[in-house]
Amino acid sequence: MAITYEDLRQFTGTMVWFRHALNRAMLYTEGVQYLAEHAGAYWLLDEIAIAQRYEPNVKDQPFQVWKLKVTSSTATLTCEDQGKILVSKHIDYTDFPLPEIELWVEGDVILLPSEH
Repeated sequence: MAITYEDLRQFTGTMVWFRHALNRAMLYTEGVQYLAEHAGAYWLLDEIAIAQRYEPNVKDQPFQVWKLKVTSSTATLTCEDQGKILVSKHIDYTDFPLPEIELWVEGDVILLPSEH
């Protein structure tokens, strides 16, 4: 199923929270669930949630901006705080359907910017 930026902009706030399976301390919103389901991107949530535990530059940051930029079938995933890159990871293969996506982590919640 195709997903568009317009689809994601419909999510503003959330009434339902989802708990991440690998990092039970992390929650994510309805919009993020929609993204993961319709873009086949649960792996993206895994990358973000696991980094909260194991990336020293990330785990103590209360607010993070995660950006996935796709080029052909590869991608770069970065985490930033106030414009400073905290971590960057090359993704060897992805079929993520959008050229880029930005997710935020605030506290222990992954959310779309429109849900803030």
